[in-house]
Amino acid sequence: MAVDLAKVSLWLVTLAKDHALTFVDHALRHGDSLVGLSRTQIEAFHWNADAPRFQAGFETMRVRQHVTKVAELRGRIREADESISNIELHDLWNEAQVEVGEVRLFADLVLAAFFGGEKPREREIKRTEYAGQVVRGEAGHYRGWLDDRRYSEIPLAPFHWEIEFPEVFDRRNPGFDAIVGNPPFAGKNSMVAANVNGYPEWLKHLHEESHGNADLVAHFFRRAFYLIREGGAFGLIATNTIAQGDTRSTGLRWICEHSGEIFAARKRVKWPGLAAVVVSVLHVMKGRFLGSRRLDGREVGMITAFLFHRGGHEDPARLAVNNDKSFVGSYVLGMGFTFDDTDKKGVATSLAEMQRLIDKDAHNQEVIFPYIGGEEINASPTHAHHRYVINFGEMSEEEARRWPDLMAIVEEKVKPGRMLNNREVRKKYWWRFGESTPALFAAIAGLKGVLVISRVGQQAAFALVRTRMVYSDSLIVFPVPSYAAFCSLQSRPHEIWARFFASSMKDDLRYTPSDCFETFAFPENWQAHPDLETAGKAYYEFRAALTVRNNEGLTKTYNRFHDPDEADSEIIKLRELHAAMDRAVLDTYGWSDISTHCAFTLDYEIDEEEWGDKKKPWRYRWPDDVRDEVLVRLLELNVERAKEEARSGAAAANKGSKKGTAKRSSAASTTEDLFA
Repeated sequence: MAVDLAKVSLWLVTLAKDHALTFVDHALRHGDSLVGLSRTQIEAFHWNADAPRFQAGFETMRVRQHVTKVAELRGRIREADESISNIELHDLWNEAQVEVGEVRLFADLVLAAFFGGEKPREREIKRTEYAGQVVRGEAGHYRGWLDDRRYSEIPLAPFHWEIEFPEVFDRRNPGFDAIVGNPPFAGKNSMVAANVNGYPEWLKHLHEESHGNADLVAHFFRRAFYLIREGGAFGLIATNTIAQGDTRSTGLRWICEHSGEIFAARKRVKWPGLAAVVVSVLHVMKGRFLGSRRLDGREVGMITAFLFHRGGHEDPARLAVNNDKSFVGSYVLGMGFTFDDTDKKGVATSLAEMQRLIDKDAHNQEVIFPYIGGEEINASPTHAHHRYVINFGEMSEEEARRWPDLMAIVEEKVKPGRMLNNREVRKKYWWRFGESTPALFAAIAGLKGVLVISRVGQQAAFALVRTRMVYSDSLIVFPVPSYAAFCSLQSRPHEIWARFFASSMKDDLRYTPSDCFETFAFPENWQAHPDLETAGKAYYEFRAALTVRNNEGLTKTYNRFHDPDEADSEIIKLRELHAAMDRAVLDTYGWSDISTHCAFTLDYEIDEEEWGDKKKPWRYRWPDDVRDEVLVRLLELNVERAKEEARSGAAAANKGSKKGTAKRSSAASTTEDLFA
């Protein structure tokens, strides 16, 4: 339908009323731009371009003969003058299509084999079967079946660019001069639902170093880059996350590291019309671009894969100095371990029963720990826990049975579910947590408290809590309990880094240590710098008193913090103290030229009419240009630190080391809160 509309549009725009509507048939084609084979792959009858040529060259020659004939016929159509009638042009086109059809049959069969198997061995069996049919001259039997798949509800409609446009790829500098387009945007789940089985696997095969979580649009960028000639260019509309996360790494990062140059980009463009969609518009050249580059209307020296005006294209490196300073909490895997009066599923044991067991045998208290997760950190004004959990640590079953009352609970409420688990280790050690965290226990040994953040949440809010607790896997734990460390983590430089490199959905931050913490280049002496300690202490103590005084947790407090209509003097004071933390951190970096001025800005675009009376996603933050400048400097600092570690051998030593394991003391601790 799109092709037919394009024909009508071209016919009307050119006012070519003396020509039939079909005069552009040879130039307008349709199919799945991402699913198709090259000439080399077709000649090999394989999706791997380096596979041995098929049938000792016989079928290769057949493919080449057909493609040569197609190129000749298409050339005659393109060069036809007014003396050639529409009927003659139509006959030439039909003849060309017959020739293309012979080659397309082979190519479609190869792809049918790929998509027909879930594993490499299954695919290879099918490919061998189809190859045998080709050799016996019986491949034509599959035409009807392939056509049915091409036009089914979820189609497999390959488009083999090099045989559809042989004149483009047979020239000395093969490829298109230019490509323009508005490709579809689709996340992993949407992409899987809309396409045939095996589609994500095909994309990862098609584009090396691509990620399964990348938005579909990144693959259109890669495909366009492949299809243009050296010195050619493409301009595509993209999702506004094109320069972030796995999408950036799959698309722009790879392109920029393989002789591509972004020469123009607009990062946030409102879609014309009523739809509340914000897109990015990018122009990329294959090879060296000699003109001026423009980023959001400004002339710049370069445009990186991050869509920044300075820096590199590669992912930030994990820094050895940050090793063993961030941990995901314990994955308990079985609420039968817990004592919790708020459990509505009836799996947890009551707190009254827990107390009865402790009164019965004080020995039981040794393996019962307070249990805290992201909800308690964000909702409770004091980060108070309300649950407890049985924790046998790394004990053997024999050791754990020294607590028969508690082992009976776990055996009744946890073991049955564990026996159904697919992972053998979880069945074998059913009395232990699903994922043990010995390295975390080792890191916090001897500490009175730790810093934590909820793995998922709207607000990037850090808090200090005491040890001798079990931290849920919904928490990230940092064994760096100082106000200076809090200041460094809670400040906006770290927040914008985390929001940029973590996965997110709208304004929800998913804090992953490997992406957010281990790559972050902290200021020097960030855990003990006196200026950071002072600023962090002032902010933390004021915030802690404020949450208690208002009986509001961190989520509600920061909702007010980011509300443009909130004029409460204490919230204003909190904003000022946050700016003071930012100033202290920036000055520690030596970046005194960066302003800490903030403004209320929507985190993402919304449809005002559809949004209605809901609270808008405001955030009190730095302007985009300040945020981007700080990100550029942090990326440059990451590169510098990584090089220093490589020179000193720290990175290699870190790679070869293993996180330590600690034996947890079975004696009950009486540690006090870190901050009174």
